[in-house]
Amino acid sequence: MVSSLKLVTLCTGNVARSVMLGYMLTSLATSNGFDWKVRTAGTHVVEGSAMSARTRDALLTLDDLGEHHYSGHRSHQLTSDDVAWADAILTSEAGHVYFVRSNFPEATSKTAMLHQFVREAPLDVLFDDQFRHVASLEPSPLFDVDDPAGGDQAVYNACASKLWEMAQVFSTIVSDDETG
Repeated sequence: MVSSLKLVTLCTGNVARSVMLGYMLTSLATSNGFDWKVRTAGTHVVEGSAMSARTRDALLTLDDLGEHHYSGHRSHQLTSDDVAWADAILTSEAGHVYFVRSNFPEATSKTAMLHQFVREAPLDVLFDDQFRHVASLEPSPLFDVDDPAGGDQAVYNACASKLWEMAQVFSTIVSDDETG
């Protein structure tokens, strides 16, 4: 089990998908006794923005997330400090992987799409090898988690539900790792 892990969740504006996923992974870590540290960031951010009300409301529909101080979030542009700090960077879209590869080539081996990871990570190897394998693949738009920006509350809720399912699978894969 990988009980200690530093994760960066990455989307475009850092006000919806990466925020949702960050809170989800934090909740899963807490409920499973993992020492996961989670940062959220974006590729094209208006620095310091709060999450959208629809993002917050979508998170509130998920009973299993527990209590969080959602109003404390402020958007943050991905930096070289985040990249150096992270053990793994989980992206929402193929374009985010390309952004990291172009701007932070040193992070290529630790950047992968969340959806691609939960679908294509080999289950018979340790987490580090799983992640490196998926990071070495060509990112595919087939695994994009669509940006809910501009959508109504139902679109945000659907995005949160999809991310919640993937976050739980990610947590299960990581907890099944035998590295202890």
